Amino acid sequence: MDRVLKQTLTAIENGKRNIFDIAESTRAEYEQVKNELNGIYEEVKAIIEQVDNQAKEELRARIRLAEVSRDFKKYGELDIKSAYEEAQRAQLKLAELRSQEKLLRYRRDHLEINLRRLGAMQEKAEKMLTQLGTVLNYLAGDLQDLGSKIGELEQIHQLGLSIMRAQEEERRRVAREIHDGPAQAMANIVMRTEYLQAIMDVEPARVKEELKSLQQQVRQGLADVRQIIFDLRPMVLDDLGLIPAIKRYQTEFQNRYNLPVELLVLGGQQRLPAAVEVALFRIFQESLSNIHKHSRARHVLVKLETLPKKINLVIKDDGCGFNPEAAAENQEEHGYGLVGMRERIQILQGELTISSAPGKGTTISVSVPV
Repeated sequence: MDRVLKQTLTAIENGKRNIFDIAESTRAEYEQVKNELNGIYEEVKAIIEQVDNQAKEELRARIRLAEVSRDFKKYGELDIKSAYEEAQRAQLKLAELRSQEKLLRYRRDHLEINLRRLGAMQEKAEKMLTQLGTVLNYLAGDLQDLGSKIGELEQIHQLGLSIMRAQEEERRRVAREIHDGPAQAMANIVMRTEYLQAIMDVEPARVKEELKSLQQQVRQGLADVRQIIFDLRPMVLDDLGLIPAIKRYQTEFQNRYNLPVELLVLGGQQRLPAAVEVALFRIFQESLSNIHKHSRARHVLVKLETLPKKINLVIKDDGCGFNPEAAAENQEEHGYGLVGMRERIQILQGELTISSAPGKGTTISVSVPV
């Protein structure tokens, strides 16, 4: 018994140190991103001022060009050519500055999203440290129910590992999406602009056609960036609340995967505590992702019911179903997603039930007190 107790306490201490290292690493990264974001704020402010000044300069150049173009008696061909070249330089400089401003704004928005994500992860790690400290003190002072505490230890240890895995997986996913989407598009845009510079004087008509194609590519790149941002943290969730965020994600999910999702909203639509809205939205998002990847469903029903003291979320599909117990053991497939759902609900002191069987579809029921 003493040996088991000592091993248990040692394992808890090790787990606590590991989570502390994660928290410190996240805190350091948070401060780094925060400092970088503050620098970007200054750069955005400076570039906006430059754009405003250049816009005034460009306006003056156009007015000057119009002036010399009207008065042929007073100004000669050289004056007109000089005014035209000056106006063109001002326009190109203004376009360059505006492009820099857009890139800085994109970096700023991405860093703000990353900062919020790191803050949430740091908060979760700190809560886990508190929970581990409580468990450690309890086990050290009371030898009763040692078996159940060892099981609790294993769960906490797995929770710490899942945090590390989730963090790395999220980084890999975002890096992969940016590399395959916006980064590739930006590289292609750079090459095509270099090509346009090369043929500008030789084939001006070709330049116009290429610019139209380039414009469409930029639009697509912007759409990809917005989708990445929405997947990380939909702004509509912060601005308007849970129901509008779910409706928007429902529409985008149906359009992307051609899978009908019926949404039924019951009760009021008042704002909920931020932690509740984020947890329910992530469960909704993860459930639809699992349905798309694994279920082969033809129809999905989502019911959101707001009651005076709790909110219920039910997600039901008519897919192939699965064995929840086997999925929990085989976490490589989609067990991590189920574990993440349970963790979110446990933190909010709610309940989560998964009803499924092979060939019978799946129903996920969530109830959270508010």
